[in-house]
Amino acid sequence: MMQATQLLNDLAIPLMILAAVLLDRWLGEPHRFHPLVGFGNLARRIEKIFYGTADASPAMHYLRGIISVCALLIPLVALAALLQQLAIFGTLLSIILLYFAIAPRSLSEHAARVADAFSAGNLPDARQQVSYLVSRDTSQLDESGVARATVESVLENGNDAIFAALFWFVLAGAPGVLLYRLSNTLDAMWGYRNARYNYFGWAAARLDDVLNFIPSRLTALSYALLGHTRSALRCWRQQAPGWDSPNAGPVMASGAGALRVQLGGAAIYHGAVEQRPALGCGMAAGAADIARAVQLVRHTLYAWLIVITLGALLITGWQHA
Repeated sequence: MMQATQLLNDLAIPLMILAAVLLDRWLGEPHRFHPLVGFGNLARRIEKIFYGTADASPAMHYLRGIISVCALLIPLVALAALLQQLAIFGTLLSIILLYFAIAPRSLSEHAARVADAFSAGNLPDARQQVSYLVSRDTSQLDESGVARATVESVLENGNDAIFAALFWFVLAGAPGVLLYRLSNTLDAMWGYRNARYNYFGWAAARLDDVLNFIPSRLTALSYALLGHTRSALRCWRQQAPGWDSPNAGPVMASGAGALRVQLGGAAIYHGAVEQRPALGCGMAAGAADIARAVQLVRHTLYAWLIVITLGALLITGWQHA
């Protein structure tokens, strides 16, 4: 009995991750009363309080942005760290926070809706469905453009909505995954290079870059190992440095190479055409590649679960040796 209890304690992290993944598989992403929606509303209130006037100096907007990020994150992360210590309640809290932080089922379902629209020959619906996944203008995309946008989103969100959250949960438990997910949400709200957020959103964007630096490269490596490895590593090495985002570049370049499809190219953001570097190799992404991208992310999730479990067992063996 004592040995079984000890084994459960040693495997606490993998078991909590498995529980959160199964919860996501069973329940999916909450459509009502999602905590991140509430956090987003809170962030908008904080922005109104601290943003100040539009004509404030860049230094003042930098400072106000830093204060806003700290005011939002420090109390919530500290509370999670405190509550995590409360035995059974702490374990349940950790599982629930991780469940809210990951979205493998939702990502798969969104991608499937685009693929289903393609299967029905309904390009307008495919454009509409992919608009829920990306921030670019999708109204004029052709079939290849819709497929490319969907595959890019699946690969990038594999990191942002699954693997980076798992990384920080393994490293720092409930406060780690909460810090990551909330900073990622702030980056999505404030991390724009425009007149309003270029300075105010700097802290949120840089924090998200830092927290994603290692997970994004582990995700890129995972994609490479589970796909066409040589192509993925070559694309990562040659193409990722030209991508605007230091973390999305490796993930999407490696993922495109792993699938041997071409991504990147022109996209319309906020009414302006942005010429993005090409990613990947082989043929341009098509409708059939959406399911392949989802499968790559799914296999990567399985691989991470296995590696995390084996890692916990190895650490336990060393500790008891």
